[in-house]
Amino acid sequence: MKIGIVCYPTFGGSGVVATELGKALAEKGHQIHFISYSPPVRLDFLSGNLFYHEVSVSDYPLFEYQPYELVLSSKLVDVVKYEKLDLLHVHYAIPHASAAFMAKQILASQGINIPFITTLHGTDITLVGKDPSFEPVITFAINQSDAVTAVSESLKQDTYKNFSGVKKEIHVIPNFIYLNDANFESTKCQRKTFAPNGEKLLIHVSNFRKVKRVEDVLRIFDKVRKKIPSKLILIGDGPEKGNIEKLCRELDTCSDIKSLGKIVNPEQILSVADLFLLPSETESFGLAALEAMAMRVPVISSNSGGLPEVNKNGYSGYLSNVGDVEEMANNAISILQDEFVLNKFKANAYEQATKFHIDKILPMYIKVYNEVLDNFKK
Repeated sequence: MKIGIVCYPTFGGSGVVATELGKALAEKGHQIHFISYSPPVRLDFLSGNLFYHEVSVSDYPLFEYQPYELVLSSKLVDVVKYEKLDLLHVHYAIPHASAAFMAKQILASQGINIPFITTLHGTDITLVGKDPSFEPVITFAINQSDAVTAVSESLKQDTYKNFSGVKKEIHVIPNFIYLNDANFESTKCQRKTFAPNGEKLLIHVSNFRKVKRVEDVLRIFDKVRKKIPSKLILIGDGPEKGNIEKLCRELDTCSDIKSLGKIVNPEQILSVADLFLLPSETESFGLAALEAMAMRVPVISSNSGGLPEVNKNGYSGYLSNVGDVEEMANNAISILQDEFVLNKFKANAYEQATKFHIDKILPMYIKVYNEVLDNFKK
């Protein structure tokens, strides 16, 4: 198949999943064309089956805000025509699904028929989508999609709840992971960089938006370090970074916290961690938690959204109500204070992650692709 993939190229989960999906499809012999305003951060190479097409938005003085959706639609028309694509797979409802619909109509007027599949990732439904001004467009774009997928059962139900006009069947296809059988012994020298005196290492990875509740991360860590010598590693950046710096001074924890900023592939850092903290207000899936589990790091998380579908309570980590810092800290301590328990949770975390291996998830996407193409030919 020749597939066009439309995604945001940033560090967010939707862009990561879309890019890794495209790379996995290319390895299976499919021709993948990424279409975005800059190369996806995880697109670290191009090959005979991987291509990138830039959506270039001109800066016209007439426009206060550049019409990206229109430019994207035009680019999709161009790529479909000249690369002879079989289908489009757009990640994130707005503006990608509506742009794909417009491109589909333009192409149909020229005698070219192409289906498009929309994957819902989270904030397009649970946050942005709640804005009433977007509701008619999102509902229409979802219903006009030739197939719709969501990354968790929770997100599927949220879509039907928030958009009563959506009548399209939504297929749940969870996010996935490449399991890394790295030699973990080789990371010990790096661990000493962060924990020179053998402290336990806690870690948090996010885009530092308010919904991630990074302040809770610091408060959990503060309680843990008072019981167990510990260090905290923060990976990522975003609007809450200033508040976090202020809070660490108030708690007097700054000397025990290492902020590393944005890292494209955090696996090497994750491999030396003992515990992953993700107390989010909501997570449509919790890809960061899955990436941690794949590196044998148990997870302390909230029980919101799709997280219970990823993190198995009492097995790969623990789930708590949003904002219950006390319970999260106590759960963290219960794991960290006993080496046998910690090692058991680490093994369980990896075992739980195997359920989401790319080899199990990729056939689910290919099945949807084939069904759409078969129905489109009828």
